[in-house]
Amino acid sequence: MVGSDGNASSLSQNSVRVVVVGDHGTGKSSLIVTAAAQAFPSNVPPLLPPTHLPADYYPDCVPLVIIDTSSSPENRNKLTEELGKADAVVLTYACDDTATLDRLSTFWLPELRRLEVKVPVIVVGCKLDLRDDQQPVSLEQVMSPIMQQFREIETCIECSSLNLIQVPEVFYYAQKAVLHPTGPLFDQETQTLKPRCVRALKRIFILCDHDRDGALSDAELNDFQVKCFNAPLQPSEIVGVKRVVQEKQPEGVNSHGLTLTGFLFLHALFIEKGRLETTWTVLRKFGYNNDIKLKDDLLPVPIKRYPDQSVELTTEAVEFLTGIFCLFDIDGDGALRPAEVDDLFSTAPESPWGEAPYKEAAEKTALGGLSVDGFLSLWALMTLLDPAQSLANLIYIGYAGDPALAIRVTRKRRIDRKKQQSERNVFQCFVFGPKNAGKSALLNSFIGRPFSEIYTSTTNERFAVNLVDPIGGSKKTLVLREIPGGAVKSLLSNKESLAACDIAVFLHDSSDESSWKRATELLVEVASHGEASGFEVPCLIVAAKDDLDTYPKAIQDSTRVSQDMGIEAPIPVSVKLRDYNSIFRRIITAAEHPHLSIPETEAGKNRKHYNRLLNRSLMFVSVGAAVTLVGLAAYRVYASRKNTSS
Repeated sequence: MVGSDGNASSLSQNSVRVVVVGDHGTGKSSLIVTAAAQAFPSNVPPLLPPTHLPADYYPDCVPLVIIDTSSSPENRNKLTEELGKADAVVLTYACDDTATLDRLSTFWLPELRRLEVKVPVIVVGCKLDLRDDQQPVSLEQVMSPIMQQFREIETCIECSSLNLIQVPEVFYYAQKAVLHPTGPLFDQETQTLKPRCVRALKRIFILCDHDRDGALSDAELNDFQVKCFNAPLQPSEIVGVKRVVQEKQPEGVNSHGLTLTGFLFLHALFIEKGRLETTWTVLRKFGYNNDIKLKDDLLPVPIKRYPDQSVELTTEAVEFLTGIFCLFDIDGDGALRPAEVDDLFSTAPESPWGEAPYKEAAEKTALGGLSVDGFLSLWALMTLLDPAQSLANLIYIGYAGDPALAIRVTRKRRIDRKKQQSERNVFQCFVFGPKNAGKSALLNSFIGRPFSEIYTSTTNERFAVNLVDPIGGSKKTLVLREIPGGAVKSLLSNKESLAACDIAVFLHDSSDESSWKRATELLVEVASHGEASGFEVPCLIVAAKDDLDTYPKAIQDSTRVSQDMGIEAPIPVSVKLRDYNSIFRRIITAAEHPHLSIPETEAGKNRKHYNRLLNRSLMFVSVGAAVTLVGLAAYRVYASRKNTSS
């Protein structure tokens, strides 16, 4: 791997916009004119119009647009506007004026931070020909303290427009900082590759290691070189590359070839030597953008679906993931421990399950690992909540098939209701209930967590996912989504909020009458929203804490409400006693038959009654109109015959 210059086809930018700023008199305009004309100008206007350098000016074949600016206070708004559109900033000082050098750290660099200009900065010392040679101070000595304080400085360079010294290099470095930025690849403080860069290079290494022996053979290394740089490696070059690695990193080469350690070492070496274009060319050839994520055109297009459709993994994707699980279960204990999960996702930009809603959403083994059911459950949850992220991560971990064959969009729930059967394999259940009703305890029990007497109020939505084995059917994935009491109003403010809900469960503390009343209020609110929006959902009432004595009128009240609304009587459960009364199977069964268990409010019944009366009235009007027309026609026939006979 000897590297090469980048090329335009691998770059996403059509042009690079460089804004030149600095104190008055530091040589900004002369620098720009000299770069464009390749000669020092005799007369320079106070402020230049935008200056264009053609695509063939530099090897990357990307044109530059250079913007001159004024540092006068009356032009401050224009300066701010131009900085907001900059891809890179060239910040100038005069080599013969120490005051302009001091102003870099006392004004200009803090000002760029204040304006939130988050682009590479190239510091340029102009008028090198005027510097006093009697006070020799190296550029490194001058700039090192400033670069330590302002990490946004990409590089520093001195130039002379008059003597044509390093003028083209100024804008080459500016363009290079945009097209081949250091920040995403390398940590300057630790002098190491950044984690996301390591993850991307590891994925590339694995893709190029065709025989999966953990090393790039000479043939694989040559294939890699041809793919990235359109030129083969000579045998002597391969020997030279491996010799360099082995001298610095003995474990970077083994009997099979260049190891991952050696591959990463080479890229760190390129970057340290300023050859960032080599690593960027490799990354871009394998489809990565400047954020070191796969470019959008390599990922599936946004999945089109109606609000009441969901997305699931196909059998093909599940089989792939099952194989991946076995591959990364290094110790063969039937579970992926955290380190094994991290290793599995080590070729993705980051592990997708490190934060909510996925963290702590699935059942763990006694040693804290994920069983295959827990592993597949988390994938099902990610596919349900964020299909694009799920597909992207499938690709990152090695799925090579057609992404379109990895997922399926389910049938609309409205059609499921008409057909009286759902074909879904993943069901989302919204869990409603007042405070301290037992919602969190139910979710915890679903993923195998022990019961706790300590009450902790839930303030944010939380998910729990697991596989459920229904009677007489294949396993289904159930996603429980806890809706905190304070979030109900916000949820129902969205007309389509229930579109993603396959079934809703309403918990109440069976020993507390006020808890029951609030649960029924929530039931009415949700049912009313479903009737109004057209996204009616099956509902179940759960009488939690069945180990406690029920309040006196519990049976009477619950019977009345369930009968009035046309749904099943409350299902008693006790998480404390582990008496679940098959609640999770019953949730799945109700979700599989979406035409049943749909509550009706009084308003809904009145609306239906009114519609029936209206339809009946229209029918009578139609029949009456038909009779009138028939009568009128008969009269006309009778009158016609009468006139004829007379």
